[in-house]
Amino acid sequence: MPPSSSASTTGSAKSTSGGVQSLERAFDLLERMADAGGEVGLSELSASSGLPLPTIHRLMRTLVACGYVRQQANRRYALGPRLIRLGESASRLLGTWARPCLARLVEETGETANMALLDGDEVVYVAQVPSKHSMRMFTEVGRRVLPHSTGVGKALLATVPDDEVRALLSRTGMPAATERTITTPDGFLAALADVRRLGYAVDDNEQEIGVRCLAVSVPDSPTAAAISISGPAGRVTESATEKIVPVLQQAAAELSRALAGSGS
Repeated sequence: MPPSSSASTTGSAKSTSGGVQSLERAFDLLERMADAGGEVGLSELSASSGLPLPTIHRLMRTLVACGYVRQQANRRYALGPRLIRLGESASRLLGTWARPCLARLVEETGETANMALLDGDEVVYVAQVPSKHSMRMFTEVGRRVLPHSTGVGKALLATVPDDEVRALLSRTGMPAATERTITTPDGFLAALADVRRLGYAVDDNEQEIGVRCLAVSVPDSPTAAAISISGPAGRVTESATEKIVPVLQQAAAELSRALAGSGS
Protein backbone atom coordinates (compact mmCIF):
# COMPACT_ATOMS: atom_id res chain seq x y z
CA MET A 1 0.00 0.00 0.00
CA PRO A 2 2.71 2.56 0.80
CA PRO A 3 4.49 2.00 -2.55
CA SER A 4 1.21 2.49 -4.40
CA SER A 5 0.52 5.68 -2.46
CA SER A 6 4.04 6.93 -3.15
CA ALA A 7 3.72 6.24 -6.87
CA SER A 8 0.40 8.07 -6.98
CA THR A 9 1.88 11.11 -5.27
CA THR A 10 4.83 11.20 -7.65
CA GLY A 11 2.56 10.94 -10.66
CA SER A 12 0.40 13.76 -9.35
CA ALA A 13 3.42 15.99 -8.82
CA LYS A 14 4.59 15.38 -12.37
CA SER A 15 1.16 16.22 -13.70
CA THR A 16 0.98 19.43 -11.67
CA SER A 17 4.50 20.44 -12.67
CA GLY A 18 3.73 19.84 -16.33
CA GLY A 19 0.59 21.94 -16.10
CA VAL A 20 2.46 24.86 -14.53
CA GLN A 21 5.18 24.66 -17.16
CA SER A 22 2.62 24.75 -19.95
CA LEU A 23 1.00 27.82 -18.40
CA GLU A 24 4.34 29.56 -18.04
CA ARG A 25 5.19 28.79 -21.66
CA ALA A 26 1.78 29.95 -22.93
CA PHE A 27 2.01 33.27 -21.08
CA ASP A 28 5.59 33.71 -22.24
CA LEU A 29 4.45 33.29 -25.85
CA LEU A 30 1.68 35.87 -25.35
CA GLU A 31 4.23 38.31 -23.92
CA ARG A 32 6.55 37.71 -26.87
CA MET A 33 3.67 38.32 -29.28
CA ALA A 34 2.91 41.61 -27.54
CA ASP A 35 6.58 42.63 -27.71
CA ALA A 36 6.56 41.88 -31.45
CA GLY A 37 3.59 44.16 -32.07
CA GLY A 38 0.82 41.60 -31.63
CA GLU A 39 1.40 39.39 -34.67
CA VAL A 40 4.11 36.78 -35.27
CA GLY A 41 4.90 33.58 -37.12
CA LEU A 42 5.70 30.27 -35.45
CA SER A 43 9.32 30.35 -36.63
CA GLU A 44 9.78 33.79 -35.03
CA LEU A 45 8.36 32.52 -31.74
CA SER A 46 10.59 29.48 -31.86
CA ALA A 47 13.67 31.61 -32.50
CA SER A 48 12.93 34.05 -29.69
CA SER A 49 11.69 31.55 -27.10
CA GLY A 50 14.00 28.61 -27.84
CA LEU A 51 11.04 26.21 -27.75
CA PRO A 52 10.68 23.55 -30.46
CA LEU A 53 8.10 24.20 -33.16
CA PRO A 54 5.84 21.23 -32.19
CA THR A 55 5.58 22.58 -28.62
CA ILE A 56 4.75 26.09 -29.81
CA HIS A 57 2.22 24.75 -32.31
CA ARG A 58 0.46 22.75 -29.57
CA LEU A 59 0.31 25.74 -27.22
CA MET A 60 -0.90 28.06 -29.95
CA ARG A 61 -3.66 25.65 -30.94
CA THR A 62 -4.92 25.76 -27.35
CA LEU A 63 -4.72 29.57 -27.20
CA VAL A 64 -6.58 29.83 -30.51
CA ALA A 65 -9.29 27.47 -29.28
CA CYS A 66 -9.72 29.65 -26.17
CA GLY A 67 -9.88 32.87 -28.19
CA TYR A 68 -6.71 34.42 -26.73
CA VAL A 69 -4.92 34.08 -30.07
CA ARG A 70 -6.28 34.06 -33.61
CA GLN A 71 -4.73 32.66 -36.76
CA GLN A 72 -4.62 35.12 -39.64
CA ALA A 73 -5.26 34.34 -43.29
CA ASN A 74 -1.50 34.55 -43.88
CA ARG A 75 -1.09 31.76 -41.24
CA ARG A 76 0.61 34.12 -38.80
CA TYR A 77 -0.76 34.38 -35.27
CA ALA A 78 -2.20 37.51 -33.64
CA LEU A 79 -3.34 38.35 -30.13
CA GLY A 80 -7.02 37.53 -29.83
CA PRO A 81 -10.06 39.61 -28.84
CA ARG A 82 -10.66 37.80 -25.52
CA LEU A 83 -7.50 39.48 -24.19
CA ILE A 84 -9.22 42.87 -24.49
CA ARG A 85 -11.64 42.08 -21.66
CA LEU A 86 -8.81 40.84 -19.45
CA GLY A 87 -6.75 43.93 -20.19
CA GLU A 88 -9.60 46.32 -19.44
CA SER A 89 -10.33 44.61 -16.13
CA ALA A 90 -6.65 44.59 -15.18
CA SER A 91 -6.36 48.31 -16.00
CA ARG A 92 -9.24 49.09 -13.66
CA LEU A 93 -7.58 47.07 -10.89
CA LEU A 94 -4.29 48.85 -11.56
CA GLY A 95 -6.02 52.10 -10.69
CA THR A 96 -7.44 50.55 -7.52
CA TRP A 97 -4.01 49.35 -6.41
CA ALA A 98 -2.60 52.82 -7.09
CA ARG A 99 -5.09 54.75 -4.97
CA PRO A 100 -3.27 54.39 -1.59
CA CYS A 101 -0.06 55.78 -3.13
CA LEU A 102 -2.00 58.58 -4.80
CA ALA A 103 -3.77 59.42 -1.54
CA ARG A 104 -0.42 59.77 0.21
CA LEU A 105 0.75 62.02 -2.61
CA VAL A 106 -2.23 64.31 -2.03
CA GLU A 107 -1.53 64.40 1.70
CA GLU A 108 2.14 65.29 1.18
CA THR A 109 1.83 67.73 -1.74
CA GLY A 110 -1.66 69.13 -1.33
CA GLU A 111 -2.34 68.70 -5.05
CA THR A 112 -4.45 66.33 -7.15
CA ALA A 113 -2.67 63.03 -7.89
CA ASN A 114 -3.18 61.01 -11.07
CA MET A 115 -2.13 57.73 -12.63
CA ALA A 116 -2.04 57.22 -16.39
CA LEU A 117 -1.13 54.48 -18.84
CA LEU A 118 0.05 54.53 -22.44
CA ASP A 119 -2.65 52.77 -24.46
CA GLY A 120 -1.70 52.58 -28.10
CA ASP A 121 -0.92 56.14 -29.19
CA GLU A 122 -2.90 57.77 -26.38
CA VAL A 123 -2.59 58.42 -22.67
CA VAL A 124 -5.51 57.17 -20.57
CA TYR A 125 -6.08 58.23 -16.97
CA VAL A 126 -6.91 55.21 -14.79
CA ALA A 127 -6.95 56.68 -11.27
CA GLN A 128 -7.17 60.01 -9.50
CA VAL A 129 -7.32 61.31 -5.94
CA PRO A 130 -8.41 64.97 -5.84
CA SER A 131 -6.77 67.76 -3.87
CA LYS A 132 -8.57 69.05 -0.79
CA HIS A 133 -8.13 72.65 -1.94
CA SER A 134 -11.26 74.40 -3.16
CA MET A 135 -9.32 75.36 -6.31
CA ARG A 136 -8.10 72.04 -7.69
CA MET A 137 -7.58 70.14 -10.90
CA PHE A 138 -9.93 67.40 -12.04
CA THR A 139 -9.36 64.86 -14.80
CA GLU A 140 -12.07 62.28 -15.41
CA VAL A 141 -10.87 58.69 -14.99
CA GLY A 142 -11.01 57.09 -18.42
CA ARG A 143 -10.19 60.33 -20.22
CA ARG A 144 -7.86 59.93 -23.19
CA VAL A 145 -5.42 62.60 -24.35
CA LEU A 146 -2.55 62.85 -26.78
CA PRO A 147 0.81 62.43 -25.03
CA HIS A 148 2.64 65.43 -26.49
CA SER A 149 0.78 67.99 -24.35
CA THR A 150 0.88 66.24 -20.97
CA GLY A 151 3.42 65.61 -18.24
CA VAL A 152 2.42 61.96 -17.97
CA GLY A 153 2.77 61.61 -21.74
CA LYS A 154 6.33 62.89 -21.59
CA ALA A 155 7.15 60.62 -18.64
CA LEU A 156 5.72 57.62 -20.50
CA LEU A 157 7.51 58.32 -23.79
CA ALA A 158 10.89 59.25 -22.29
CA THR A 159 11.94 55.57 -22.36
CA VAL A 160 10.74 54.99 -25.94
CA PRO A 161 13.31 55.18 -28.79
CA ASP A 162 13.22 58.48 -30.69
CA ASP A 163 12.25 56.89 -34.01
CA GLU A 164 9.22 55.25 -32.39
CA VAL A 165 8.24 58.56 -30.78
CA ARG A 166 8.46 60.29 -34.17
CA ALA A 167 6.27 57.58 -35.71
CA LEU A 168 3.68 58.02 -32.95
CA LEU A 169 3.65 61.79 -33.39
CA SER A 170 3.19 61.42 -37.15
CA ARG A 171 0.14 59.24 -36.50
CA THR A 172 -1.48 61.48 -33.90
CA GLY A 173 -0.40 64.89 -35.13
CA MET A 174 0.55 67.53 -32.58
CA PRO A 175 -2.44 69.84 -32.19
CA ALA A 176 -1.99 72.80 -29.86
CA ALA A 177 -4.16 72.65 -26.73
CA THR A 178 -2.75 76.04 -25.67
CA GLU A 179 -0.18 78.49 -26.98
CA ARG A 180 2.37 76.70 -24.76
CA THR A 181 1.85 73.25 -26.30
CA ILE A 182 4.90 71.74 -28.03
CA THR A 183 3.88 71.24 -31.65
CA THR A 184 7.06 69.98 -33.37
CA PRO A 185 8.67 66.54 -33.14
CA ASP A 186 12.12 68.05 -32.56
CA GLY A 187 10.80 70.23 -29.76
CA PHE A 188 9.10 67.24 -28.14
CA LEU A 189 12.19 65.05 -28.41
CA ALA A 190 14.20 67.82 -26.75
CA ALA A 191 11.64 67.83 -23.93
CA LEU A 192 12.03 64.05 -23.56
CA ALA A 193 15.80 64.50 -23.30
CA ASP A 194 15.12 66.90 -20.40
CA VAL A 195 12.91 64.28 -18.75
CA ARG A 196 15.68 61.70 -18.95
CA ARG A 197 18.22 64.21 -17.60
CA LEU A 198 16.07 65.55 -14.75
CA GLY A 199 14.17 62.38 -13.82
CA TYR A 200 10.73 63.99 -14.09
CA ALA A 201 8.44 65.61 -16.67
CA VAL A 202 6.64 68.95 -16.62
CA ASP A 203 3.45 70.14 -18.29
CA ASP A 204 3.81 73.91 -17.98
CA ASN A 205 0.44 75.33 -19.13
CA GLU A 206 0.64 73.03 -22.17
CA GLN A 207 -2.65 71.17 -21.72
CA GLU A 208 -4.54 73.95 -19.96
CA ILE A 209 -3.53 77.54 -19.23
CA GLY A 210 -3.01 78.14 -15.53
CA VAL A 211 -2.24 74.50 -14.74
CA ARG A 212 1.14 72.88 -14.10
CA CYS A 213 1.73 69.14 -13.76
CA LEU A 214 4.77 67.17 -12.61
CA ALA A 215 5.05 63.51 -13.60
CA VAL A 216 7.34 60.50 -13.24
CA SER A 217 7.19 57.02 -14.70
CA VAL A 218 6.53 53.98 -12.51
CA PRO A 219 9.66 51.79 -12.69
CA ASP A 220 9.24 48.14 -13.68
CA SER A 221 5.48 48.53 -14.12
CA PRO A 222 3.81 45.59 -15.92
CA THR A 223 2.59 48.13 -18.48
CA ALA A 224 3.92 51.63 -19.18
CA ALA A 225 2.55 53.78 -16.34
CA ALA A 226 3.17 57.21 -14.86
CA ILE A 227 1.92 59.18 -11.87
CA SER A 228 1.59 62.93 -11.58
CA ILE A 229 0.38 65.80 -9.47
CA SER A 230 -1.49 68.72 -11.02
CA GLY A 231 -2.45 72.07 -9.61
CA PRO A 232 -2.73 75.79 -10.29
CA ALA A 233 0.47 77.28 -11.67
CA GLY A 234 0.47 79.70 -8.75
CA ARG A 235 0.93 76.77 -6.32
CA VAL A 236 2.99 74.34 -8.42
CA THR A 237 5.84 76.82 -8.77
CA GLU A 238 9.51 76.21 -9.52
CA SER A 239 10.33 76.27 -5.79
CA ALA A 240 7.46 73.86 -5.06
CA THR A 241 8.78 71.56 -7.79
CA GLU A 242 12.01 70.97 -5.84
CA LYS A 243 9.97 69.67 -2.90
CA ILE A 244 7.34 67.76 -4.87
CA VAL A 245 9.55 65.78 -7.27
CA PRO A 246 11.28 63.66 -4.56
CA VAL A 247 7.85 62.86 -3.10
CA LEU A 248 6.62 61.83 -6.57
CA GLN A 249 9.65 59.63 -7.14
CA GLN A 250 9.24 57.94 -3.77
CA ALA A 251 5.54 57.31 -4.49
CA ALA A 252 6.44 55.79 -7.88
CA ALA A 253 8.93 53.44 -6.21
CA GLU A 254 6.32 52.41 -3.61
CA LEU A 255 3.75 51.81 -6.33
CA SER A 256 6.27 49.72 -8.27
CA ARG A 257 6.77 47.51 -5.22
CA ALA A 258 3.01 47.28 -4.64
CA LEU A 259 2.40 46.16 -8.23
CA ALA A 260 5.21 43.62 -8.07
CA GLY A 261 3.64 42.09 -4.96
CA SER A 262 0.03 42.26 -6.08
CA GLY A 263 -0.03 38.68 -7.20
CA SER A 264 1.55 37.18 -4.08
